[in-house]
Amino acid sequence: MTPPATESTSVVEVGSDAGRKAVFSNEGPAAFMLGPCALEGVEHAVEMASSIAAICDDAGVQFVYKSSFDKANRTSATAERGAGIDLAREAFAEVRRKVGAPILTDVHLPAQCEQAADIADILQIPAFLCRQTDLLQAAAETGRAVNVKKGQFLAPWDMRHVVDKLRAFGARDVIVTERGASFGYNTLVSDMRALPELKRHGAPVVFDATHSVQQPGGRGASSGGERDLAPVLARAAVAVGVAGVFMEVHQDPDNAPSDGPNMLRLDDLSGVLASLKAFDDLRKSQNLPM
Repeated sequence: MTPPATESTSVVEVGSDAGRKAVFSNEGPAAFMLGPCALEGVEHAVEMASSIAAICDDAGVQFVYKSSFDKANRTSATAERGAGIDLAREAFAEVRRKVGAPILTDVHLPAQCEQAADIADILQIPAFLCRQTDLLQAAAETGRAVNVKKGQFLAPWDMRHVVDKLRAFGARDVIVTERGASFGYNTLVSDMRALPELKRHGAPVVFDATHSVQQPGGRGASSGGERDLAPVLARAAVAVGVAGVFMEVHQDPDNAPSDGPNMLRLDDLSGVLASLKAFDDLRKSQNLPM
């Protein structure tokens, strides 16, 4: 029997004990989800989170630190899977202690949700898994905020059913992220009409700029990408109006273990955030219907 739906909030706020917080609201200033694709170690996580925090403070924006302890959807069986939950527990604890940033991480299996909820503020459902009812239920029942990415194979209006599932299983804090739609082979396209459509579901909408320029399987045994276009699409999304922007960032993306071709360079982040904040300030100053 399906449980009664929980009324979710249109504003999602997450924060750590150290005082940093991030607020995601379609009407408020854009917040950011930033960090390397894959967790690489405790020292690397703290260095990346510290650098990103300083850049965000200078830009005057809020952020959530993101990184994945398991990459279960890699193109090849020989690709690196990730650091694992035990190392994530240590790394994220250090990020909280030294940087104070809220944490976002992916879950791929129902059994991972409780473990991830102990160490993260937001559980992220990968796009490929956005319709997996057992996974959505397990994530919702942790009580943590849930960021669910729209499947590359779904129309934006079909995400209503995904959001309804999460609410039915008790999730109050739901974020929906657009990350492009499959367009032929090894290519994604971003339809900006999806953003106002997704807002109709009553949840904050985030635009994933770096995965939107990914080329799935584009390098044969791995994915390709066009990182130079990620800021372009991010500007377009912010101009349309979103609650936040998701961007993966690395100090040396060409040598990163996962998603290097579409990750932003850390050295470029300051300029990208400055332009996005300017676009966002202008957009949010306008009284537009959508």
